Amino acid sequence: MSNNPTVKRRLISMVYESLLGFAVLFLPFLIFEIATRASHTPLVEHMRQALAFVVLGFYFIHQWSRDGQTLAMKTWRMKLLCKNGNRVSPRAAALRYLLSWMWVLPALIVALALDLHRWQALGAIFAGILLWSLTAFFDKDRQFLHDKLAGTRMVQLPPPEKKKKV
Repeated sequence: MSNNPTVKRRLISMVYESLLGFAVLFLPFLIFEIATRASHTPLVEHMRQALAFVVLGFYFIHQWSRDGQTLAMKTWRMKLLCKNGNRVSPRAAALRYLLSWMWVLPALIVALALDLHRWQALGAIFAGILLWSLTAFFDKDRQFLHDKLAGTRMVQLPPPEKKKKV
């Protein structure tokens, strides 16, 4: 079926994925903002974060366990499979989703612990993403650590066959 997508290709796909994530969150957030009257109390802020976590989780777990691809993965011709090549189970997809937060969670904890704000916090997150992306270079198949731990693997699909002119 495939070979392994390059780390560069996967990172570029993640940038596209993050843009699509905003689209996935738009309607739930619109409803939430109307329901809470756009309040910014600490409780509502935590509820907003929980909503994003749950909505994105539902989206990714559903897409990965349904056909192994999100829209960004289809665009970049990548597919998520189990190590044995089978379709990803909802349980494995959920584990992968939780583990994928390791891209940013350690950096968020550091930013909180060091009381970093704005550009410093963004720099910490960028450093965390960079460091996590390096985990692929410790795997012979260039799989990220969250895939290794979840028992999943990203594969590169072949380009579509070109239609012959008649």
